[in-house]
Amino acid sequence: MNMFQFLETAVKKWPDELYLVREGVTYSGFMELIKRRAATLYENGVRAGDVIGILSHNIPAFPITLFAIWYLGGTVLLLDTNLTPFEYDNMTEITGCKFICAEKSFFYKTEKFTFFDITTEDGAENPKLKPAKLKDTDVATLSFTSGSTGTPKVVPLTHYNLVECAHSLLDMREWFEVGDVMYGFLPMYHIFGFAVEVLATLRYGAGVVLQPTVNPKEILADFKKYRPHVIPAVPRLWEVFRNKIIDGIKAKHMWFLFSFIIKNRNLLRKIGLGVIVDKVLKPVLEIFGGRTKLIIAGGAATKPEIEDFYVSLGLGFIQGYGMTETVGPICISKPCKGRVPFAFGRPTTNNVVEIRDKDADGVGILWLKGNQVFGGYMNNEEANKDAFDERGFFNTGDMVSMDKNGELHFAGRKKQVIVLDSGKNVYPDELEGLFITIPGVKNVAVFEHKVKDKTVAYGVFSVEPGVTLEKLAAEIAEKNKKVASYKWVTHFAMTTEDLPTTSTQKVKHHIVRKNLMEGKYPICRE
Repeated sequence: MNMFQFLETAVKKWPDELYLVREGVTYSGFMELIKRRAATLYENGVRAGDVIGILSHNIPAFPITLFAIWYLGGTVLLLDTNLTPFEYDNMTEITGCKFICAEKSFFYKTEKFTFFDITTEDGAENPKLKPAKLKDTDVATLSFTSGSTGTPKVVPLTHYNLVECAHSLLDMREWFEVGDVMYGFLPMYHIFGFAVEVLATLRYGAGVVLQPTVNPKEILADFKKYRPHVIPAVPRLWEVFRNKIIDGIKAKHMWFLFSFIIKNRNLLRKIGLGVIVDKVLKPVLEIFGGRTKLIIAGGAATKPEIEDFYVSLGLGFIQGYGMTETVGPICISKPCKGRVPFAFGRPTTNNVVEIRDKDADGVGILWLKGNQVFGGYMNNEEANKDAFDERGFFNTGDMVSMDKNGELHFAGRKKQVIVLDSGKNVYPDELEGLFITIPGVKNVAVFEHKVKDKTVAYGVFSVEPGVTLEKLAAEIAEKNKKVASYKWVTHFAMTTEDLPTTSTQKVKHHIVRKNLMEGKYPICRE
């Protein structure tokens, strides 16, 4: 089954259920919009086998165009809206993409590809067009997963990978019902947003309220109006919501009462005081619309106290673990209070895990195999040799342990990928490749670091004598312009000493970071 056939199945099951909730579009209406968009794209030259980019915020045209491209037999290049023209040019050239469906705000002059206004009003369907006969092994999407400059890793996901992820999400069936409303403000170009807002909704017959911004006022107004049942977000946002709720309660001098109620919620209900519990919790739950039953966190690890807070409100809280290479959530936790820190559950249906090279504490490297795991990076045999073993298991590079109940717990990253508080990934090798060209820089290490309790991409530069902090800062700022702003290195240190390296001259990032924390690089900009 390919993704368009997957959609057809959903439309046959729930033709009259709302899919695009804000717009009042049903499943059958969504299908009509897709066929009209397919006719428009066909008129503009899109054909089977073409790689077509989508560069858009979460607007209805995004999923409509997504399925229209598959209807015509194309492959979708999912593009991050936070990148630069320099990066988009590289990405389209690497993937052979000549056509990008984008919002007009992203248009710029380029000879690499053609822009198409994704908000174009479509005409009628073309009765001569029929769904392309795609195989489930055909590539459905392409995503960049290690930066967009230098030698990036491009992840091809097949229709089989995507459909199997949708099927595995049945592990959350106790939390979903036909007609439920999911709030969709996670960007759909990111695999987390794609999995929950596209795959999960279609698997359960749910609808989605698309929100293209992260404006708090708009989000809260949407919660009140559309009353979502399921809300996925990155952990940082759940922390912000929690802090604002607590601040509001404390401002009313009700924190002692509130904290007592949520800690003893179950006991109070047992002794017949459930009315008091409901009265205290209702104003808080109304912030989310009053009928939210499930919160989903992904993209980064969630602090235990954040999860406990929402569980104490009576909400289900699920953490997922996944990567672009696994179509997002390949492990899902079961909601419960008092979870061990950084637990992210067990593998979903038809996926298996192995923990290898364990230390004395049972912490080892997580390897994955299953229907959701991709088949290898595009045109990158060297990366694939390191990523897969002879049995087909994929090396995540993440360090985990497993408890007696089979729950996996995150322990750290063996890879040097930096995961920001927002859930966005930053790849040091991409930035180091840019900074090493700065005149006077001998070597550079970029790694994850905490500055004022905020996770940042931090750089340590080995420079020639005579390079000043001000000159280096100016050069770094200029190089930063080549990449998306969330990747910028604005905190760094410099030294005239050589950075520690391996016998193959690779920088030992962990030692550089240790040296930084011990104060061995005093010349720095925080």
